[in-house]
Amino acid sequence: MKNFTELTEKEVLALAISAEEEDGRIYADFAERLREDYPDSAKIFQDMSAEENEHRRSLIDLYAEKFGQHIPLIRRQDVRGFSPRRSAWQLPTLRIETVRQAARQMETESSRFYRAAASRTTDAAIRKLLGDLAEVEDGHERTAGDLEERALSGGKRQNEDDSARRRFVLQIVQPGLVGLMDGSVSTLAPVFAAAFATHVSWNAFLVGMAASIGAGISMGFAEALSDDGKISGRGTPIIRGLITGAMTTVGGIGHTLPYLIPNFWTATSVAIAVVIVELAVISWIRWKYMETNLFRAALQIMVGGALVFACGVLIGSS
Repeated sequence: MKNFTELTEKEVLALAISAEEEDGRIYADFAERLREDYPDSAKIFQDMSAEENEHRRSLIDLYAEKFGQHIPLIRRQDVRGFSPRRSAWQLPTLRIETVRQAARQMETESSRFYRAAASRTTDAAIRKLLGDLAEVEDGHERTAGDLEERALSGGKRQNEDDSARRRFVLQIVQPGLVGLMDGSVSTLAPVFAAAFATHVSWNAFLVGMAASIGAGISMGFAEALSDDGKISGRGTPIIRGLITGAMTTVGGIGHTLPYLIPNFWTATSVAIAVVIVELAVISWIRWKYMETNLFRAALQIMVGGALVFACGVLIGSS
């Protein structure tokens, strides 16, 4: 790898050509991935890809005029200091706002590259060339804004943002909430039954860990095998299963960890406090993302949790 400061004007221009080609293909990939769910934004990125290709052809003409026909292959990964571009195929899911932000960042970085290159040369002609390239990238950024303004007018931007939020709730929040509720509530009875049956913190900890991990594995497989997501739009089964399983385990471990405290009553007091926090978080998530009345959500979760907790205590104390 070379340092950026070691590049010649010829190498900088060759790098610019390959960078424009790479960015154009990334935008085309974004457009293809977004076409089904976000057709208006897909149109934006298709147009931006066409813009990048036009700029690449202009850069090639400039290079041929100044340095000849052969263009060496110099890529961003060959030069220190460049942030790698992440291709669309590397992303399991594409959040629309993340893609828009990535596009703006790409154009900003390209503009900085050309301005930094222009500041290093004392040759008037080269400085003008690199300055023109910086202006081209600034134009790209403005074009991106103009394209978004045109393509996403009349409420389309809001519609796409609403759609993205619904997908986030359906594919991430719902499976996570199911797991968190199951892990937090279903493990209460075995943990506190073991605690009050033995009055030994370590025993309660072992039971809680076994119940949490076992429930996480069970819920993960159950969720992954329940729906392939193609009709329901609930996302990739494996990812959904991993989310559900992980949150189930987290929900159970939360009130299990306090039983690492040797003193039984201290550990139990901390565990009860953790349970209250867990149930409050579940209630807040249901209110925030599931459009459930906060009071009703809290009442339902707290009553259910209290009943399971009471069962564990009564069974353990009998």
